[in-house]
Amino acid sequence: MRTIRTKQFQVLTDINMAWDFLVEMYNAALCEGKGSIEPPFFEYALTSSWMNKDYLHLCRFWLEEDKVVGFVFYENLTDIYFVLRPSYEELAEEMIIYAKDVFYEWDGEKNFMFSKGQKELMEAAEKHGYQLAYKEKTYVLDMTKAALNYELPEGFHFVNPEETDPVQLSRCTWKSFNEWELGPFEKWEDTSDSRDWNPHKSYTGVLGCVMAPPPHSTYQYNIIIANEEGEYVCYAGMWWVPENGLAYMEPLCTIPEYQHKGLAAAALTEHYRRFKKMGGKLLTGGGSEFYKKIGYDVEEYSWVYQKV
Repeated sequence: MRTIRTKQFQVLTDINMAWDFLVEMYNAALCEGKGSIEPPFFEYALTSSWMNKDYLHLCRFWLEEDKVVGFVFYENLTDIYFVLRPSYEELAEEMIIYAKDVFYEWDGEKNFMFSKGQKELMEAAEKHGYQLAYKEKTYVLDMTKAALNYELPEGFHFVNPEETDPVQLSRCTWKSFNEWELGPFEKWEDTSDSRDWNPHKSYTGVLGCVMAPPPHSTYQYNIIIANEEGEYVCYAGMWWVPENGLAYMEPLCTIPEYQHKGLAAAALTEHYRRFKKMGGKLLTGGGSEFYKKIGYDVEEYSWVYQKV
């Protein structure tokens, strides 16, 4: 009979344990033709300024001796994710009950996020009053079968990652993600005055990370594009996971006035060419039809379950 214990997640001691488990389970899922959570997904969110960290103590591991066999965590306040080791499916219901009873609802919303093949977890969720509400689509490039071939437009150049200006990069991400809603970058550049700060909003590109750099980040592979004046106008971040042959692209952004010029496609092509030579198998994208348009060839889905 198995002896299973649980452990609450502690950010300063358990980040490597979470990473190693996700790497191992991602490989297992690929071998079985199932979807899974990309290893950088949790750490990218955890070390980003837009994620609320107040409830990380609710994330939980299930362990047999020192081997992790299950992990439940949130990526934002409403989306709960599950990772379960094959042959431990008997824990599925316990994990669902824990997520149902312990994680909070925000504005009446709590989503259970499942990957392809997580049949036992989906069945347990349905048993406890959750049903499929919708599917979230994302595009992936299978680098063993498809290719990208977009050149950098004239008048732009790639920035050497070793010479990255962090303030310039923050300004680029702010203009791309936040300026339309929150105003000019300069308003938020000095964050010492936090009276206008709303912890439930996304502020990408100003506060940076709670760890610098995140333990498994690979900033040396980031792609930054600048214009002739040297202003950063497009950014494609990269987490390279050689154990999985996974090039996890996050984030991708272009300053609005430079969109529709082919910069993002050129940045992703640069990622493709680099990691194809390094033995890369998958290059992640996102849910926008842009990825399909430029040649991403695989559609993946998350099954989103909500309380009936």
